[in-house]
Amino acid sequence: MTTTTAPSAQDETFLRTAIATAAKSRAAGNHPFGALLVLDGEQVLEAGNTVVSEGDATGHAETNLVRLATRTYDRDTLARATLYTSTEPCAMCAGAVYWSGIGRIAYALGEDELLALTGANPENPTMALPCRDVLAAGQRPVDVVGPCLHVEAAAVHAGFWA
Repeated sequence: MTTTTAPSAQDETFLRTAIATAAKSRAAGNHPFGALLVLDGEQVLEAGNTVVSEGDATGHAETNLVRLATRTYDRDTLARATLYTSTEPCAMCAGAVYWSGIGRIAYALGEDELLALTGANPENPTMALPCRDVLAAGQRPVDVVGPCLHVEAAAVHAGFWA
């Protein structure tokens, strides 16, 4: 199950931070994706993409963040948390968020918009599977906000997938 709300001003602020984290990932030689965890209005964790630097196909920003989050916080705390991400979580990452117990996702660039940017680039074989569809198959609700900030979120990808 998923529910949907419109992004707040606070959501947009944290999404811009996630986009900045994506820019850091790109500058470090990785794919341009970034994520952060917010609890009670405060950013507590941040993670970038490490697919290239770690040689791990599962090193997506969201999955890296979930790994940190589940080692740091219990499920009751994570249920109150929001995972902010520069791009809509892929099926793998949406599943990781679901299993972690994180209660809310907010994303900037949609998976369909990412596919339009990456095309058939073998570095990012994007799946046409919205995170809402993945989460809807679950037994607990996850609030999902996005897409939003399209232009800002797409800018970090400019020229990367060419």
